Amino acid sequence: MTSMLVTGIGELVTNDARLGDGSPLGLVRDAAVVIEHSHVTWVGPASSAPGADVQRDLGGRAVVPGFVDSHAHLVFAGDRAAEFEARLTGQPYDGGGIATTVAATRAAPDERLLARLRALVAEMRAQGTTTIEVKSGYGLTVADEARSLRIAWEVTDETTFLGAHVVPPGADRDGYVALVTGPMLDACAPYATWADVFCEPASAHAFDGAEAREVLTAAARAGLGLRVHGNQLSAGPGVRLAVELGAASVDHCTYLADADVEALSGAAPVDVRDASSGRAPAVGTVATLLPGVEFSTRHPYPDARRLLDAGATVALATDCNPGTCFTSSMPFVIALAVREMGMTIGEALWAATRGGAIALRRPDVGWLGIGARADLAVLEAPSYRHLGYRPGVPLAHALTLTQ
Repeated sequence: MTSMLVTGIGELVTNDARLGDGSPLGLVRDAAVVIEHSHVTWVGPASSAPGADVQRDLGGRAVVPGFVDSHAHLVFAGDRAAEFEARLTGQPYDGGGIATTVAATRAAPDERLLARLRALVAEMRAQGTTTIEVKSGYGLTVADEARSLRIAWEVTDETTFLGAHVVPPGADRDGYVALVTGPMLDACAPYATWADVFCEPASAHAFDGAEAREVLTAAARAGLGLRVHGNQLSAGPGVRLAVELGAASVDHCTYLADADVEALSGAAPVDVRDASSGRAPAVGTVATLLPGVEFSTRHPYPDARRLLDAGATVALATDCNPGTCFTSSMPFVIALAVREMGMTIGEALWAATRGGAIALRRPDVGWLGIGARADLAVLEAPSYRHLGYRPGVPLAHALTLTQ
């Protein structure tokens, strides 16, 4: 196959305002897409579509860009269902349960970790996700963190070094920070695109502002892009540190002071080029919201409306992990964002696609226009609105390009 015409699209979300109805979603009705060599080469009304080597008719279904999950912890072993059940009876979450997963992950052979990783990726694709970021963070030794990233590299090039997830039980804090910023970073950098840190002074297990700064500046010197877990359990320095250091995203953002919102709304521009026009939109540190965590931990949901009204760029992601949010479903995250965080269905869809792409600094995904990767998610529904209208129903799946 050299070209494919995908037709019979009742409603196409392009996320390109220059296409279709001129809205941020760039809606095209009764649409078609031409794909060549895994990229989009034509988009428009089906009545005007050019020919192609093969044709796929979707029978009036809606199509959206494949979901971009920019925050996931998928390399792990073990199970923490008992911890989840305990939280339902009132036990608070403070990050300490991560040690349980660390022990199980260290003991697991590579084959078991890779098998679970591949199973979770397949589960995500079956729900419409086509781009996935995968973090380390459940090894917390030089060898185990490097191993986790090598395994993650098997399924994605959006890999994130998270040696600064928590301080391992019994470890000296200063000594562990020195390990993360020295030998561990050296061993992991060849297998990572990004570095992350859990900056949470409210947790005895995570890292304060000074420690997080040390980790991030060392990672930047090593040539890695920056991400931050920030402001999940309480207000703190994570958001403003992320903006100051030019991190691509700060994730969670559950507890925000006015100064945090202001920082996110006024972050310095970065060069994220539109693949077709060469434009460089003014986008700085993205606020990546993870409402599945609040569903699982019963913490307050982030105030997405406040961020959007302030002009911040918002992404949505699953934070799929064994402790605080063991869901792989971006449609579920969209439904939560609409129900609990003040987002419209269109805003939530954009955040789960284009917003995630910007958080990963990826100009080729999260939209469907000429030059974009042909990552299409097909909905068993006539409109994208069904992502909020029919929560919990398996509506979305990634389109397979092979016959």
